[in-house]
Amino acid sequence: MTSTIILLYVYTSTVIPMLFKLNQSAGQPLYLQLMQQIRHAVESGALQHGDQLPGIRTLAEELVISPTTVAKAYSELEHDGLLELRQGSGAFISVKRRAQGEMQRVHQAGRQVRRLINELRESGIQENEIRRIFEAELLYPAEVLSKR
Repeated sequence: MTSTIILLYVYTSTVIPMLFKLNQSAGQPLYLQLMQQIRHAVESGALQHGDQLPGIRTLAEELVISPTTVAKAYSELEHDGLLELRQGSGAFISVKRRAQGEMQRVHQAGRQVRRLINELRESGIQENEIRRIFEAELLYPAEVLSKR
């Protein structure tokens, strides 16, 4: 299992260390992994509107991946309205009003999931079983499971 863990610095009004972990053998394209981690950092508040991400080449060198991979992730995030790419200046977090509503829903969902997980732990269900339950529910649509 090959993974790359990189501590990188995001330029805000203060310099923030950011952790991106890409797993070469995860079976998921690296650009998607990077996109998910940037989205999560925004949703969790670790990255905020106006924060600058490293340039494409810089991040590619740090993660030891192709600049094309970083460019694709940045481009997709720009298309989604989460990043603003400025020629010669870099990539900046750009949280539009619509995206803020989505972030709030995701943040609320995260709180609900945490509460549920805590309840399941308190009821004695082991963490690996909780993980399997969540994975099964995500894998099979609710309608399919209700017909069993």
